Amino acid sequence: MPIVTSPEQNASEVEIEQAIRSGIEHYFDDCRARVPAFIDRHFHYPGALATNRMALGWDMLRAPINLLWAPVYALTCLLKVLLPKRTGLMWLHSLANRVPAGFTTNVQQHISHLILVDLLNNGQEGSILEGYLIEALEAVYERHTYEAVDQKRFGKLIEPLVADALSQYRITRTASADITNSISCTVLGAFAFQKFTPGGIGLGVVLASMLAKTLAAQNFILGETVGGWYYSWFPPEPSVATTASVMIAVMASLAAFAAFSGVIFDPVQAAVGLHRRRLHKLLDHLQRDVTLSTQSSFRPKDQFVARILDMFDMIRSGLL
Repeated sequence: MPIVTSPEQNASEVEIEQAIRSGIEHYFDDCRARVPAFIDRHFHYPGALATNRMALGWDMLRAPINLLWAPVYALTCLLKVLLPKRTGLMWLHSLANRVPAGFTTNVQQHISHLILVDLLNNGQEGSILEGYLIEALEAVYERHTYEAVDQKRFGKLIEPLVADALSQYRITRTASADITNSISCTVLGAFAFQKFTPGGIGLGVVLASMLAKTLAAQNFILGETVGGWYYSWFPPEPSVATTASVMIAVMASLAAFAAFSGVIFDPVQAAVGLHRRRLHKLLDHLQRDVTLSTQSSFRPKDQFVARILDMFDMIRSGLL
């Protein structure tokens, strides 16, 4: 934290630093206390419906693009972590930093605004952190001088950190939708087809095989009934065109489902505590960054979990 001293230097730097840390701690404790009510209001029913109805409209196009772009962005994030920041590689880090996370959907923007206003600022449009800092500093200054605290010192203290943290939180929405798709495909494959389909690719392969079997049976020389029996023992291999077409259709359907999946899975995540843990993690990292004056350290692992599931789906389907 930057040290703020009074014009007359009557208050010691230790006292001022302790006051700043106390103000930051008090602010984030109040934010954490608002988390349960925030989740009940926006992620349980009926609030989940209001939160996710923003998906109607352009989000139907943005969500599929984000899901397709997510592996590229996850790879760039992994490269930034693994590659050392040497002089010869700085251009690569700079290039990776310019890779966008994807389109910001209306649902993501709405939730970011709710976190900023309702959770971080207790219903106010402006930042209230500076009020906590000023109150703590004034208590110190009153013991030494009557000089007023300069509020402009704290006007932009947290803004860039919050902006980056909310950007990372928006990425978790895309990752959560991808994880939701993987789970949905697994459940659908198990109950509908008695197959293990850990993702859209696996489900597409199963459906392509079923379609190839149906088409082959219809064209069987001894009739469809005999053909169905024959191909149940000797299943035909679907063509590349059939497999690709079915996969595209499945992925498109999943992408459309992803835009509205929050209506179903936000209450589920709220019930099992995922939203609570994610918001507490966001607040913990913000408190650390503000206290130590570091860059934003909030980097949720959801997107990497989603990519691991995608890789497993491709391996299981024989594409890798």
